[in-house]
Amino acid sequence: MIKIAVYGKGGIGKSTTVSNLSAALAEKGLRVMQIGCDPKADSTSGLRHNEKLRTVLELVREKGSAVTLEEMTMEGFGGVICVEAGGPTPGTGCAGRGIIAALEKLAEKGAYETYAPDVVFYDVLGDVVCGGFSMPMRSGYADKVFVVTSGENMAIHAAANIGLAVENFRGRGYAGLGGIILNRREVKREDEKVQELCEDLNTKLVGTLSRSETVQAAEELGMTVIEAFPESDMAAEYRALAKAVLEAAGGTLC
Repeated sequence: MIKIAVYGKGGIGKSTTVSNLSAALAEKGLRVMQIGCDPKADSTSGLRHNEKLRTVLELVREKGSAVTLEEMTMEGFGGVICVEAGGPTPGTGCAGRGIIAALEKLAEKGAYETYAPDVVFYDVLGDVVCGGFSMPMRSGYADKVFVVTSGENMAIHAAANIGLAVENFRGRGYAGLGGIILNRREVKREDEKVQELCEDLNTKLVGTLSRSETVQAAEELGMTVIEAFPESDMAAEYRALAKAVLEAAGGTLC
């Protein structure tokens, strides 16, 4: 089992990217689990045609220890096991602590043993990397961390902070940095700025995604590009990126 955490600034296209990576690997016959660690709880929506999925925290608040693993999961496109951690009731609690509680509950209920995934993706909001938001980096969770960014200054800034957090946590046995994913926004000096980021973080550019209307068209259908437009150029880009990410995390794709 290979466990991969994907971080990035809010709105950078991280969840769309992760969902398409999950779909691409599932398409190749791998058993994939995607765990959304964003309080908005919309990480996996494109894998399940926007069908409602109750979050782990919502279920725990309602049912306590009686909640079952089956209630916390839903099968999406290609058999991807979809989970949404969720967040606290608005105005109360800490989103980071919510992630900790959700991941601990999944482990307690034997999610990894029951579903035996080949690949697990943690989709994590990366505007801040503290407390619960660093949970997927910890020993026993992710093996590698990948960061999605564009060449926009705020996205670069967030990516740099995430990379520094991974470096600072390294001595504690946390996951290492697997590389950077460029999700293009076609801003000035985008390639140069992202390459400079890679050099500053002593990591590599794992892959690049084009800015494409195909992505928005698929989202409007409540699908991934892999499902909605499997023969498109963007689907090919996601497949290539899935292969590169898996290999950078120590796996192989036949």
